[in-house]
Parts: sequence; structure tokens; C-alpha cells
Amino acid sequence: MVWISAAFVLPIAWQALSDSARAEEVSGGDLGTDRDAFTPSTKTVAPGTLLSEGSYVFIDNRSGLPTNNVPEYLLRIGGTDWLEWRLGVNYSVNAQGSVVTSVEVGEGRFDGLTLYEANILYGLKADVSDQDGLIPEGCFIMEAGTPTNGDLWGTVPVATAVAGWELPGEWRLDTSLRYSYAQWDNGWFSRWAPTVILRVPVTERWELHAEWFETFTEGLPINTVRPFFSPGTHYLLSENIEVGIRVGWGLNDTAAGFFSDTGVAWRY
Repeated sequence: MVWISAAFVLPIAWQALSDSARAEEVSGGDLGTDRDAFTPSTKTVAPGTLLSEGSYVFIDNRSGLPTNNVPEYLLRIGGTDWLEWRLGVNYSVNAQGSVVTSVEVGEGRFDGLTLYEANILYGLKADVSDQDGLIPEGCFIMEAGTPTNGDLWGTVPVATAVAGWELPGEWRLDTSLRYSYAQWDNGWFSRWAPTVILRVPVTERWELHAEWFETFTEGLPINTVRPFFSPGTHYLLSENIEVGIRVGWGLNDTAAGFFSDTGVAWRY
């Protein structure tokens, strides 16, 4: 895990210094990252371009130990004007089922003994529509997560539909619906995740957002509903480097009391 972090962070630091030295103009104020919020971006990566995203996530569970996820890493590879490929990896300590990012982790065992979980992620993202009046800009993500460490070993398919509208003042309203089919001790269950987010640009480099999202399960002995409110922000250090932080609070007793997500994205 150390070599993954080093390979990810050192080139980013070098690129940030290089871009800052060139003082290149930033336009749009957004790389279109998916790690910026629970709701993915409606944008795909341009052909021949790579977008590397990663985070450290802390989840303060209401009972038991907190959850720590790292590197929440996602590499997005531009294939065509409308299609990208996606590869990722994540490692979770004390997984308890509160999914707060785009990298799925498990629901955890009911005996509370799930301490470590790791998975790899792979899939694609495709543009499906452009905004035309009330018709939103839309995309579809199809991916899967395969555990490489932990108590449960079933590959988890995840499908996400995303829609978004440009509003006056360059504000943006995005929404999504995610569905995953995951494994637990004695079988499989469904997890749904509706979301909505309002993004507000402050300057060319700085953006704020406010988001509501929820996950709920079907098919577990005790199904859960976990709603969250989550504000966040990101800032462009250069035209190709973005840093961001988001925090969130669970809105009922089954959702984690608090989480934080600090990350960086590098386009090259």
C-alpha cells in the first residue's frame, strides 16, 4: 500500500509545481472528478487522457471502531468521445457498511468481526445524452468490485445512472441512482443509493457543493436505511491538479455519525 501511495502522490506533486510555474489559465474550474462527491460527475474523460483520483476516508461509526478507507483510488482512461474505462483499488479497516464514496465496500458481518477488507474495481462509463432544455446531460456507469481480502469473496456488480442540468449562474444540479448486488454471510442482497447535489462555482478555481444521499438495502435479515447530508469543496491548484474535501453527517441512528473525505485528482 505504501508503494501505491508513493506512486500516486509523487507524480502529482511534480505536476502541480510544473503547472504552477507555467501559470497556465484555468477554465471551467472543474476536472469532472467522481471522487468529489458521492454523486458522480456526468462527464467522461477525453480520449487519450487519464484522470487519476484518490482519497483518505474516515467514518466515525455510531458503535464500535471507526472505519478508515485508503486509497479509494480510481484511474479513469479516456477511450472515445463518449466512453471511458475505469480501474480502482480500495482498502478498508473495520468495514461496517456505511458506503459514502464511489468505491463500494461490503456491508460487514453481523457479528462485527469484519476488520479488514480490500477490493479492486473495474468497469466503464458512457455518455448517454446531452442537455437540451429539460432533458439532462446523462451518463451510465457499469462496474464491479472483486474482494482481494476479507470475509466475503463474491464480486459485486454496481450500476449507476447519472443526470445533470446546468443552471443560471453556472450552478449545476446533478442526481444519480446507484444499484449494487452484494454478498453477506448467508446470501446476497440489493443496495440502492439515490442522490442529489447542488454545485456552486465561487471562482474559476474554487467550487462549493451541498449533497444529500442515502443507501438502503433489500434482502438482509435486518435491512438498513442510511441517509447523509454532505457539504464539500474543491480547488484547482493548476489546470490539471484538483484537491478537495467533503464531510458528512448521518441523519438517523443507523447511519454513521460523521465522515470526512480528503482527496486529490491529477489529469494527464
